[in-house]
Amino acid sequence: MASERDDLVARLRAAGCVFAEDEARMLREAAQGGRELEQMVAERVAGLPLEHILGWAEFCGLRVAVGPGVFVPRRRTELLANEAATHAAPGSVVVELCCGVAAISAALLARIEGIELYAADIDPEATRFARANVGERGVVLDGDLFAPLPESIRGRVDVLVANAPYVPTEAIAFMPPEARLHEARVALDGGGDGLELHRRIAAGAPEWLAPGGWLLIESSEQQAPRTAALFERAGLLSRVVRDEELDGTVVIGQRVGLDS
Repeated sequence: MASERDDLVARLRAAGCVFAEDEARMLREAAQGGRELEQMVAERVAGLPLEHILGWAEFCGLRVAVGPGVFVPRRRTELLANEAATHAAPGSVVVELCCGVAAISAALLARIEGIELYAADIDPEATRFARANVGERGVVLDGDLFAPLPESIRGRVDVLVANAPYVPTEAIAFMPPEARLHEARVALDGGGDGLELHRRIAAGAPEWLAPGGWLLIESSEQQAPRTAALFERAGLLSRVVRDEELDGTVVIGQRVGLDS
């Protein structure tokens, strides 16, 4: 038995899996027998993301459903979920744009009772998993950014959160193969400078936010000042939060005015 475990670890390590021991354990636990284990190991050795093979990814202490072709939630995005949670309360209207599998929404629902939650994404495969992760506790919508949101929440959103794509188009070719080859391009491509979606979200946010409402977007450490400038241009007060341990960066803006 030990030799079989050692062989499995060796195969994964030879394929470039940095955490081969942990991955071997997770694959063994997930497999329903030797034949399925061999299939799963073969897929991993071929370069498929571990999360796609397992059918779940760990995020903020939860197991969120994922599958082939969808964006796998990153650990750094836990900073975005954590910051969003500090601005939401029971009864808050919360919107997650570019939700993917709605990992942030799931994390917020697990932490805060009674929020009115809407999650939206343009990729129907991603929203299929999002519905599984949100269940009946929120509404998952298909469409581009603000377009599918109900008119009833215009001007009432307390927390608007988005992990919008921010990889510049030309930089996608240099991403790790697990992302570049196995995740939807629409979940990665942020346009020429990586900020195309950030511009659109910042420009559209004020009319959806409630007075005093918050906009939070994940960015890179290098791009964050430009994302913050987009917030300011839209009339939002902005600041940047950085977490070195998570390697995460979040730009936070607030709608302010006489009615806030």
